[in-house]
Amino acid sequence: MQPIVIIGTGLAGYTLARELRKLNNDAPLLMLTADDGRFYSKPMLSNAFHSNKTPDALAMHSAEHMAAQLNARIDTHVTVSAIDTTAHRLTFNHQTVAYSKLVLALGADPIRIPVEGDAGDAVLSVNDLADYTRFRAAVTDAKRVLIMGAGLIGCEFANDLRTAGYAVEVVDPAPQPLGRLLPPTAAAALRDALAGLGVRWHFGTSVKSVSRKNGAYIAVLSDGAAIETDVVLSAIGLRPRIALAKDAGIKTQRGILTDNRLETDAADVYALGDCAEVAGLVLPFVMPIMHAARALAKTLNGESTALHYPAMPVVVKTPALPVVISPPPMNASGAWQESGSGADVRGVFLGPGDTLLGFALTGAANAEKNALVKQLPPVLA
Repeated sequence: MQPIVIIGTGLAGYTLARELRKLNNDAPLLMLTADDGRFYSKPMLSNAFHSNKTPDALAMHSAEHMAAQLNARIDTHVTVSAIDTTAHRLTFNHQTVAYSKLVLALGADPIRIPVEGDAGDAVLSVNDLADYTRFRAAVTDAKRVLIMGAGLIGCEFANDLRTAGYAVEVVDPAPQPLGRLLPPTAAAALRDALAGLGVRWHFGTSVKSVSRKNGAYIAVLSDGAAIETDVVLSAIGLRPRIALAKDAGIKTQRGILTDNRLETDAADVYALGDCAEVAGLVLPFVMPIMHAARALAKTLNGESTALHYPAMPVVVKTPALPVVISPPPMNASGAWQESGSGADVRGVFLGPGDTLLGFALTGAANAEKNALVKQLPPVLA
């Protein structure tokens, strides 16, 4: 009997394997990963400094432990070079393996923008445990960190690093933090809360070049400002990993295209997590992965199951100001309405007929989260 093969041992891959084992402990299972296969909580990468979490402290289990727990074979440091969807075979590290079902849980890569200067290649990003290890080493003797990007991850790192005692500068071409997620008043509340913590903002500009100077770096911005720093961290977003699927002839757009059962246009090939574009949705968050893994586990076990996404608010890990967001659908018709002042802002996105399509809550307004969630339509019915 050919195994079910999962490529990827991040949150998506391991969660799927666990859900599958709840239903079937005997089906042959092979997991392939490009890294060492340690299990860790990726969301903790952006708030681990103030608690002095080392990479080893974040890693909860080794690949060997996970293999025993999941009754699976886990091959680490593997590069999958090709997938033959017709023959149901894949090639990695000069060997070929047949599969009964194949799941692509490939994750996403940090978006890299061109940066001029002799230290453009020194710009770091943190997308996995290995990245965190390199970043932690880089800031060991540092005092100043410049963050490129004021999105979700950029704001979380800014809060965490400032709390840990670093001088933090954040640069973003948008006029506010969380520019794609928050309405203006709520964004101003987050901006002011982090500024009160000591974070320095540079909005409406971007990093043009990074050059070395006396053991540190000089970042020159597009508006002409120059910032001296010890470390530059890029947090400007993620791009789904689609190259392997695309090379295999599997349809891709922003992500690997799947239907609401997570199946691609290739028979018995599925995609899950940050690499997947499920019924037109790319949702690189924890809750969509959990819901998708439960549905796909049933399908892999022989019970074809459609995925349904309920409303799934995102909690932003910025202790300086608690923020929870349930973004409206992309290109939704409607407008934001905000109330409150200071740190406590209630924003609701109302569509036609005053239908609630999304919300953003800061500070004390977070108390309304549960009541508002009940009024939201499902993300994927």
